[in-house]
Amino acid sequence: MADKRDYYEVLGISKTASDDEIKKAYRQLAKKYHPDANPGDKEAEAKFKEASEAYAVLSDADKRRQYDQFGHSAFDGGAGGAGGFDFNNMDMGDIFGDIFGDLFGGGRTRRTSNGPMKGPNVRTGVRITFGESVTGVEKELELNLKEECHTCHGSGAKPGTSTESCKKCGGKGQVVYTQQSLFGMVRNVQTCPDCNGTGKVVKDKCTDCYGSGYVTQKKKIQVSIPAGIDNGQSIRIRDKGEPGVNGGERGDLLVEVSVSRHPIFQRQDYDVYSTAPISFAQAALGGDVRISTVDGDVLYTVKPGTQTDTKVRLRGKGIPTLRNKQVRGDHYVTLVVQVPTKLTSEQKDLLQKFDNAMNDKPDTDSTEPEKEKEKEKGKKKFFGK
Repeated sequence: MADKRDYYEVLGISKTASDDEIKKAYRQLAKKYHPDANPGDKEAEAKFKEASEAYAVLSDADKRRQYDQFGHSAFDGGAGGAGGFDFNNMDMGDIFGDIFGDLFGGGRTRRTSNGPMKGPNVRTGVRITFGESVTGVEKELELNLKEECHTCHGSGAKPGTSTESCKKCGGKGQVVYTQQSLFGMVRNVQTCPDCNGTGKVVKDKCTDCYGSGYVTQKKKIQVSIPAGIDNGQSIRIRDKGEPGVNGGERGDLLVEVSVSRHPIFQRQDYDVYSTAPISFAQAALGGDVRISTVDGDVLYTVKPGTQTDTKVRLRGKGIPTLRNKQVRGDHYVTLVVQVPTKLTSEQKDLLQKFDNAMNDKPDTDSTEPEKEKEKEKGKKKFFGK
């Protein structure tokens, strides 16, 4: 059988490499040669196993010391060795949890602790108007949240009794499972299902909280929604989530904001877009027009000869930024010339004269044909007599 390669050479590191350098080198090799990334590739599988074996030794201070002193013989029972080391039964729990879990989405279970743990976050939503998103607003939410049971003070045990050590995990809050892998038997450490990692079980449960240690209560919480918040963004309120475990701090409350649509304004980042109608005379002659903005109506001077779909920019009339409400986006307005749909006879005559003047046509009075007809009738009557 061919001699094993030096573990430092396998990982591509020096003999003075730090723990972080060893871990980083192994992560790169594991990601490159992992069987899930190279299905059916026996050579990649062999390199992956070789790198994992090297990492299992060099990441352990005691095994690394033995390897540096005796080489591979430290684990095969050779002269001067420490009596051998069985790689088929090595504990790869930390490797799978810390390395593979990060690389491949947490497929393996990490080691857990029965110490204080932060409680889960609570998610809820609130709807506000477009105007409220511009100015900011205070909202009051009513939520059902867990609170410590006043009867058992969070222990879950009936008054006069106490909790007991979990028999399944021996009070550790963790249980160890072994399973077959390409390395042989691998040990995985998981949270105890009986005590949920607390290491304690309740024999005589509190009648108010049914052994959970918590009761659900309605709470009113004030939420300050800042100016400039956009649809779909969330606000984090510290320590308003679920209670922690084993004395851990409470989780957070995450409030997702939904902004109602506005009939006139549309938002893009911190800018506002809208359209404004102007008359034909205003477009031709110019003048002041009234434009609606998020701050109210403003007067804007239109230049003579303005065409329809002309875009104008109102600086600083957009949405305030979240970091500094004094810094705002802009408001872009599209001017649309309105064409009248109903005209009186006088208005039509005036428009006709305007059109004739614009096209150098003679100015004819629409009443002239009627006058000529009256003259012809008069002549016929005179000659008839």
